[in-house]
Amino acid sequence: MHVYFLQHHPDHGPGRFSDWLTGMGHSFNTCHLYEDEIPPKPSDFDALIVLDSPDSALDDTPYLHIKRERKLIHRVLNSAKPLLGVGYGGCLIAQEMGALVSAGSYPEFGWSSVRKAPDCPLNVPDTFDVFHWHQEIFGLPQGALPIGSTRIAPLQGFCWDSERVISLLFHTEVTATTALAITESTMACVGADDDAVNPAALDACVESDRRFDRLAPLLDRIMLQWLRL
Repeated sequence: MHVYFLQHHPDHGPGRFSDWLTGMGHSFNTCHLYEDEIPPKPSDFDALIVLDSPDSALDDTPYLHIKRERKLIHRVLNSAKPLLGVGYGGCLIAQEMGALVSAGSYPEFGWSSVRKAPDCPLNVPDTFDVFHWHQEIFGLPQGALPIGSTRIAPLQGFCWDSERVISLLFHTEVTATTALAITESTMACVGADDDAVNPAALDACVESDRRFDRLAPLLDRIMLQWLRL
């Protein structure tokens, strides 16, 4: 199977996704939208992963080809191809499915536990620790099933069309290295004096490699179920 990544920022890359695909014998390409690369056509891939970004899904002009990206997501939703979104990517999918995206009451940065929803179709534990990096949240599209919740975000993701489409706020693809790059770029963008982001809290987000390594089995469960089609 050939998978295409849509990448919106140099620090928000595929991370562990690419390692998993390589290990399972799949191939992949990446469209670097932040370098004004044109999104692929649906005929160019078997499955699509829309990655995270520091941009807001409420802004329709963050980069040159945003309209083409939205059109591509819409076309994949109406196809039989697997589609997965993370963070910003998950918000774009939710919007194309008619769900509301809005600013959360509080930003959710760092580690916290997700409680699995009773009707979640994914093969994940009842509670699981994951890495979070988002300020926006989305509603549940019509016909979709919720994945779980945290204290800050009542909907951490959803599945639709027998798990062919999966949208996540949380991250299972990050490593200690990629998480450090995200935190450093965030501080460079907002500045150390920004009240919305506590530098000490950002430092605490990146702990031991072992904690990030424990994300790998969770990612494996989600990816196997997503690509079983």
